[in-house]
Amino acid sequence: MTDAAIPLSVLDLSPVAAGRTASAALQETIALAQHTESLGYERYWVAEHHNLPSVASSSPVVMIATVAAATKRIRVGAGGIMLPNHAPLQVAETFRVLEALHPGRIDLGLGRAPGTDQLTAFALRRSKEALAADDFPQQYAELRAYVDGFPDDHPFAPISAQPTDVPLPPIWILGSSLYGAQAAGLLGTNFAFAGHFGSVDPTDAFDAYRNSFQPNGRPDGLTEPHSMLAVSAIAAESASRATELDLAASLSTVRLRQNNPGPLPTPEEAAAHEWTPLEHGIVEKLGRFVTSGTGEEVYKGIVARAQDCGADELMITSNIHDPAERRASYTLIMEAARASA
Repeated sequence: MTDAAIPLSVLDLSPVAAGRTASAALQETIALAQHTESLGYERYWVAEHHNLPSVASSSPVVMIATVAAATKRIRVGAGGIMLPNHAPLQVAETFRVLEALHPGRIDLGLGRAPGTDQLTAFALRRSKEALAADDFPQQYAELRAYVDGFPDDHPFAPISAQPTDVPLPPIWILGSSLYGAQAAGLLGTNFAFAGHFGSVDPTDAFDAYRNSFQPNGRPDGLTEPHSMLAVSAIAAESASRATELDLAASLSTVRLRQNNPGPLPTPEEAAAHEWTPLEHGIVEKLGRFVTSGTGEEVYKGIVARAQDCGADELMITSNIHDPAERRASYTLIMEAARASA
């Protein structure tokens, strides 16, 4: 564990780099998890995305099990499980199994977005009614009831999530808007805000979470709010190299927003790209989400963001083409954290 002033963690989407395969991206996730564990990062979360050629993380449960088996200390979790895509019973059972196999090391992050386009969401859910429903609170309540118990007259009362001799891992509700913040507060869970793409100011989201927070009264529940800010950060030995890496990540995001997703380009491809005025405008808007520079500059910048909104922890996602440079980015940030402690 690090002695940094604020706990640092990793959010990994298993980015698919140009010239490399999606299966290689999954193997690189394992290597990055082992590397960041050795550096002292607190948590390692994997995402859930579907039908994206730039992202290989389509099965977070498989990746959590694999990462947890390949590491020893770091907490491993979902950032997150998109609850509308899954049966609540399945989620409760799966994460109890993970907790039994890796006690005290699993986190359950829950989101309400599909993590994909509408057609793929329909393919996942197999129902137009399920696709149109916005019933996250009901799904969450059902998930919890498979662990805490249903009322005696509930049709699912005879059902419990196995194995019953382990708790459900700590729950984090994810959000990129005020909805997730308020839901986490009212349900008394941890809250993680997507500061790498969120639609509202993080300060507003964390204020909404804290102002709405109500302890849920469970024996293992929170007595006060606890939050984490996810940020996009790219560190390199020089600020100029960080800018080159940042430009490549920006080109990937621009293509995604233009409905033309593809593998993460190289810095050389991004430098040679003929940028349109529209694309320049998108990049300018993306700038508020990314902190890049040397390790010291990045660490100072992301800590300032956490302090501004009152986050208790920081989670870093780094969209970098070369796996070695991605590992180096996390190394530089942690070295800066230790130097400032």
